[in-house]
Amino acid sequence: MSAYGSFPGSRPRRLRTTPAMRRMVAETRLHPSDLILPAFVREGLDEPLPIKAMPGVVQHTRDTLRKAAAEAVEAGVAGIMLFGVPADENKDALGTAGTEPDGILQVAIRDVKAEVGDDLVIMSDLCLDEYTDHGHCGVLDAQGRVDNDATLERYAEMAQVQADAGVHVVGPSGMMDGQVGVIRDALDETGHEDVAILAYTAKYSSAFYGPFREAVASSLQGDRKTYQQDPANARESLRELALDLEEGADMVMVKPAGPYLDILYRVAQAVDVPVSAYQISGEYAMIEAAAEKGWVERDRAIMETLTGIKRAGADTILTYWATEVAGWLRRG
Repeated sequence: MSAYGSFPGSRPRRLRTTPAMRRMVAETRLHPSDLILPAFVREGLDEPLPIKAMPGVVQHTRDTLRKAAAEAVEAGVAGIMLFGVPADENKDALGTAGTEPDGILQVAIRDVKAEVGDDLVIMSDLCLDEYTDHGHCGVLDAQGRVDNDATLERYAEMAQVQADAGVHVVGPSGMMDGQVGVIRDALDETGHEDVAILAYTAKYSSAFYGPFREAVASSLQGDRKTYQQDPANARESLRELALDLEEGADMVMVKPAGPYLDILYRVAQAVDVPVSAYQISGEYAMIEAAAEKGWVERDRAIMETLTGIKRAGADTILTYWATEVAGWLRRG
């Protein structure tokens, strides 16, 4: 007995004494197979083009994309999410390049498939924004608004050509009402029953997409607040979730990840399908910028954010650090 009273009998610090002890009792563990690499491939490039707002990330050539896919396989990354960036002159009001069999995304799918086969889950962004001259995720009506149902017809065409190219998973990201059901029907009716759908179930209208707009050479005019979710709303994401599952989603996603961990937790608690979260361009850029100035420890900040996303309920995480982090994890 101390003169100051009893010392504590319960000492949680006992389980924090050494790195080996902390590893043994860790409640959340990251694995390379939890990670998915988003990658951009641009039509007509002879060499990779650095994305200024995302240090270390590039718009790939077809050849460097194949190399990046092979490196991801070697590191143990689970999948790659492909974004096609057409030449500016190939953009139009309907996003025609997005449904051409020889459009840049379809070519990239075939390239990656030829390079890595089924060793990497090949995913494709199923959206029109990269291909339209107005930069919106759908077809515009006479008043300049995104026409939901006309856009669904275009998404059905996109699903077919991406599946024909050999994709394993399509990721409809446009937040059109009914998009999962229309895409599921289009895939099934064209003999692509095995192609899965990763639904962008809760995709919020976020300020953190800024660097991504450079990455895809966006032509956006205005904003996407009429179809992406309002950051103020949480219950709405559960309504979107119920609709996506009813329409046939195989997996669901929350995007962005970091500012919406509460939404990620709610979604993960509500479903029995795999849950993804997308650590988006702005999240990446902030850490890289702060680390460059010496304000945060880069590697620790990366791991802490990814662990937080996993702890909130993500089964898989789309992150631009996927291959790098997978290498760290494999090396222990």
